[in-house]
Amino acid sequence: MAKIDRAAKVQLLADFDAQYAAFVTAGMDEAGRGPLVGNVVAACVVMPKEPLILWVDDSKKLSEKRRESVYAEIMERALYVGIGQATPEEIDRMNILEATKKAMREAARQVPAEVFLEYDRVFLIDAVKDLGLNGREIPMVKGDATSYAIAASSIVAKVTRDRQMLELDKQYPQYGFARNKGYGTPEHIAALQKYGATPLHRRTFIGHFVPVEAE
Repeated sequence: MAKIDRAAKVQLLADFDAQYAAFVTAGMDEAGRGPLVGNVVAACVVMPKEPLILWVDDSKKLSEKRRESVYAEIMERALYVGIGQATPEEIDRMNILEATKKAMREAARQVPAEVFLEYDRVFLIDAVKDLGLNGREIPMVKGDATSYAIAASSIVAKVTRDRQMLELDKQYPQYGFARNKGYGTPEHIAALQKYGATPLHRRTFIGHFVPVEAE
């Protein structure tokens, strides 16, 4: 496998964002749309134009250890980081797309006004559109592999949610949440069928595997 030139890769991501240099650019992404349990988490991140963080990339391309390291750098250097969430109850009530939008709006809403004091704002968003934010929205497919700001937000969202699953694993170790992060792996589904659902399982997601009582 060819070795990736990290400096060139991160510069490519930053060059994409540079076309919006006249604006304050916020990247937005989510983690947790697919799992059977837990929150969907969204992040809104505004990064300085320099220095670039070498390992910022699509969170799925990084190891867990690397994500944690880069997350710490992002949190130290970012001009702004906002986190939004939607609970399993909200996901079941709204559907996962609307719950994701709710989490993203919550993350963006926390941006302090002084961050945008002298510039108009642009939100680069991974895939999701029509959020109704106070600024120009630019949704893009595979944004976390295209934009530096979105990639940074993907790492923040992923690490935040993974940490939640590690805590949930302490409460319910039989489901293997530390390993599967709530996704429907054979291990998780077997435990679900053996032990039943936890209060944090998404009822609209688990009906294929276990009977779900009507609320």
